[in-house]
Amino acid sequence: MQKHLLTQEHQIFQQAVKDFVQKEIAPHHPQWEKDGKVPKELWHKAGKQGILCMDFPQEYGGMGIKDFRYNAIIAEELAKINASGPGFVLQNDIMAPYFLSYLTEAQKKKWMPKMATGELITAIAMTEPGTGSDLGNVRTTAIKKADHYLLNGAKTFITNGIMSDLIIVVAKTDPEAKHQGISLLLVEEGMKGFTRGKNLEKIGLKAQDTAELFFEDVKVPHENLLGQEGQGFFYLMNNLPQERLSIAAMGIASAEAALEWTIKYCKERKAFGRPIGKFQNSRFKLAEMKTETTIARTFVDQCIMEHNENKLTIEKAAMAKYWVTDLQCKVIDECLQLHGGYGYMTEYPIAKAYTDARVQRIYGGTNEIMKEIIGRSLGF
Repeated sequence: MQKHLLTQEHQIFQQAVKDFVQKEIAPHHPQWEKDGKVPKELWHKAGKQGILCMDFPQEYGGMGIKDFRYNAIIAEELAKINASGPGFVLQNDIMAPYFLSYLTEAQKKKWMPKMATGELITAIAMTEPGTGSDLGNVRTTAIKKADHYLLNGAKTFITNGIMSDLIIVVAKTDPEAKHQGISLLLVEEGMKGFTRGKNLEKIGLKAQDTAELFFEDVKVPHENLLGQEGQGFFYLMNNLPQERLSIAAMGIASAEAALEWTIKYCKERKAFGRPIGKFQNSRFKLAEMKTETTIARTFVDQCIMEHNENKLTIEKAAMAKYWVTDLQCKVIDECLQLHGGYGYMTEYPIAKAYTDARVQRIYGGTNEIMKEIIGRSLGF
C-alpha cells in the first residue's frame, strides 16, 4: 500500500511480516515447489507471529483488528518474493469472514482459535468439474436426514485441498432449486466417505497444494451446517467482493515487484556496449509500466479504504479484480520480454511470476464473469 495510508502500527506490522517472510519462507520456497506444498510447521509459525485471522476477536485467538490494510500487507509481502505456496491469504481474506459472520457460538469456540494458531488449515470447495463459475448448477448434494446431511459429489481445483483440516463445501440441500437450494457444510478431515485426489499438477503456483475432493455418502452432522439452510449462495455473494479485492491486492504487488526486478536488470544488463535501459524502447516500456502500475496501486488502495468503511460495491470489486489482474499479466509479460532469453529461465524470478500470474484472471470468478457483473450494473 502507499505509505501515506499506513499508520505507524501498520508499518511496524509490515516490517514484522517482511522479516518473517524473508526468514521463514524465502529460503525454503524453492524446495516447497518441488514438494508441491508447504510444511504445516510454517502455519504454526505464522500463527505465533500473529499473521493469521487477525480480525478474529481476542477470545477466539485473534487480535480483534478489523482493518483490511493488515490483510493487504500480508498479501503484498508474499507477492513481493514470489511466495505463492503459503495459503495464508485464503485463510485470512476468504475463509475468516464466513467463520466470523455465520458460525454459532459453539462452532466459533470449536474451530476459530485453532485457525488463528495455524493448527487448523481451512479451504472452501465451490468449483466442480462441470460447473466452473456457474454456482447455481452445482451437483453436489446434501440430503437432510434425522441427525445428519448425506453428502455426495465432487469438487476440483481446491486450494489447500491436500493440507486442509476443515472445508466449507458448497452443496444443494434442495436439489430441485437453483441458487435458493444452496447451503454450506463444514466437512472435517477424517469423516468417513471423504477422500482427496492427487495434488494437481499446475503450470504455476507449484508450492500451493491444489486437489480434487470426493464425497461419497459422507454423514455431516446437522451442527456442521454453516449459517442457515438455503442461504449459501447469499453468503458466497456477500463474501466474494473481499476475495476479489484480495486477488487485486496480490496482483498489483506482483506487478510492482516484477517492474522493480526489471528496472534493476535493465541497469545491469548490457547490449552493444551500454545498459539496455539506455535504449529508447526499454525506457518507454518501463515508463508505460510505471505509469500503469501507479494507476492500479492508487485504485486498489482506494478500494481497500472503501472496504474498510463498508462502501466497496460488488461492481467495483469486480473492476479491481479484472483490470488489475489483466494488467498484472501484461506487465509481467513485458518485463519478461525485457529480460530476453534469461526471462525464460526458471532461475530468474520473472519466469516464476509469469507462470504464477496466469491463474489470477481465472479464480475468484473469471475476468469475463467480472465484466458481466459490471455490465449488469449498467442496466443491461
